[in-house]
This record gives sequence, structure tokens and C-alpha cells, in this order.
Amino acid sequence: MAPRAPTKRNYKKEYANYHSKPAQKKNRASRNAARTIAKKNGANVASKDVAHRNGNPRDNRPRNLTTQPASRNRSFARTRNSRKRNPYA
Repeated sequence: MAPRAPTKRNYKKEYANYHSKPAQKKNRASRNAARTIAKKNGANVASKDVAHRNGNPRDNRPRNLTTQPASRNRSFARTRNSRKRNPYA
């Protein structure tokens, strides 16, 4: 079987189908707020991602936030239970 040619990513369609939804806008705003909260609490966020330990992007309690290199924070499958402290959260 021949390999498939890579297709161009349709960002407009992606935004319309996913990123423009109200819940996703709230999640994105909360992720941006988490970075600000981590900075205010003295975390060195330069060239790092602010990760939510329980996987909930709206849970911005300081003890739930941690800084990680982007390679670690973005390297696992986004399933319901993957790499969460509490898989039932």
C-alpha cells in the first residue's frame, strides 16, 4: 500500500468546528490565566508550558499548576485518564 501524501491543514475549518465553541474559548482563556497565575506565584515560565496536574484547564488553583518543558507537556495522548493525578477528575 502506498503512503498517503500529507494534506494541508485547514485552519479556518478547524476554528469553525472546534476553537470557536464557547466551552473551548473558556478553556483557552483559563489556560492563558493559568500562565499569569504561575508567573505571579514565582514560577519560571520562560520557554516552558504551564500544565494542569489533574488535566482540567479550568482548575487554576496554584497547587494544580506546574511548569514543564513543552516536549513533556505535549507528548502524551489526550485521553480521559492519561497522566492525571486523579483519573476520576
